[in-house]
This record gives sequence, structure tokens and C-alpha cells, in this order.
Amino acid sequence: MDYKEICNAVTAICKSVGDFIYEESKKITAASIEVKGKHDFVTYVDKASEKMLVDALSELIPESGFIAEENTSDKVGAEFNWIIDPLDGTTNFIHGIPMYAISIALQQKDEIVLGVVYEINLKECFYAWKGSEAFLNGNPIKVSANKTINDSLIATGFPYYDYSKLTEYMEIFTYLMKNSRGVRRFGSAAVDLAYVACGRFEAFYEYGLRPWDVAAGTFIVQQAGGCNYDFKGGDNYIFGKELISCNPHIAEEFLGVCRSYFK
Repeated sequence: MDYKEICNAVTAICKSVGDFIYEESKKITAASIEVKGKHDFVTYVDKASEKMLVDALSELIPESGFIAEENTSDKVGAEFNWIIDPLDGTTNFIHGIPMYAISIALQQKDEIVLGVVYEINLKECFYAWKGSEAFLNGNPIKVSANKTINDSLIATGFPYYDYSKLTEYMEIFTYLMKNSRGVRRFGSAAVDLAYVACGRFEAFYEYGLRPWDVAAGTFIVQQAGGCNYDFKGGDNYIFGKELISCNPHIAEEFLGVCRSYFK
């Protein structure tokens, strides 16, 4: 399989569906919003854009299956499965905050081999494929070279449904506020990870995330020279609902901080 050719096709699909999402953002009203769970929202745009992605990706690899947030397809592929979030940052989207993205990863057997994150408002497309560098709109990107947490800008996401680790989360949040250049919360894990990949952030951490939130972004971080871990320092970060993503220079220090709080 030519991963580069597939990746180029996926970026084109993302840009096309992104144009649809951007135009529909001007039409969103309270009546457009459905509640899936506590503080967990969906709109007709999420559903329609996922359907568009599933249809287009099915043409690329007809035998592929899908792990998709809105369950547009329940097909399971024997070898290839797409992991899709059609609109990462739905809460931002419904409030008119311009920070949301399409996130698409391709899993071959148990390995992620391709990732695309398309931030719709800035039209920034982050992508990589197996064996490649990571790219932003055609230009190679690398993680930051900053070497300490003190010199780092950190990204995170706030728990919105699972509060089981909230005490530990607030403790590490306080520590990082006092011992870094700052902590940011943009509301789209896919974008946060893309920003780690291109060096805008040194690290990102969050718990409670789903595979479609992180599969593409963590792969892009990896191809940009970064590191991904669960809170124990292991590799169960796509399906394990715990993620640390950072440049390699602060990895040991950041893991140590996380381990001291998330015991």
C-alpha cells in the first residue's frame, strides 16, 4: 500500500468536508444541538460530516472498517480501520469559538500508519504517514527543542464527564501553573496534539479521551519526533483514556510529575 498516496487523498477529503463544516457553522442554532450525555453535544453537522467522511474513505479502501464517534458505520475491517472524529471540538463549534478540527487515523492491524488533523478555521492541515516526516500544509514540522517544564507551554483538557481523577488533575494543574510558562485549554485534543507536533506546545496531557480524539494526533506527534505515553509511562494511550504527549527532552521530567500525582 502507498501510504503517501492514501494520506494525500485523506487530506483532500478533510479539506472538502472542512469547507462544508465551516459553511454550516454559520447556520447553527439552539435547535441544531442534541445532548448525548452530560456536557456532551452533537449536531447535524457532526453526523453529516461523518457520513461524508465514511463514504469517501470507503472508496479509498473498500475493505476498511470504522471506529467513528457518531457510529455512522459499524463495519469492522479485517486489516484496515479508520478512526474518525468528524468534528473534534463540538462545544467550541456550537458556541462559535473558532477552534475545531477533523481527525482521521488509519489503523492497519494494531498499528497506526497514517494521521491527519485538519483545523478548519485556520485551514491548517497536519499529517504524516508510516515512514514519513510530519507536515503542516506541505512544510515539515518538528516538536519543540525546549528542555524543561519551566521553559514549556503546556496544553490540557478539562474533565467533562469522568471526575474520578479530578483531585489529582487539579493538583497537577496547580503544579504546572506554578512551574511552566503556562497551561492552555483550547477544547480540541486533536488540535492540541497537532500543536505539540509543530512545537507550539511542549506537552499535552488529559484523561478520559476516546480513540477518535487522539489516534491521528499522537501519530503525527510521533512522526514529528515526539513521545506519547499513558500516565504510567506505557503505550496504552489510544484506547486507555490516559495521554501524555510531549517532546523527548521533557518526557522524563513530565512523566515524573504525572506519576507523582496520578498514582
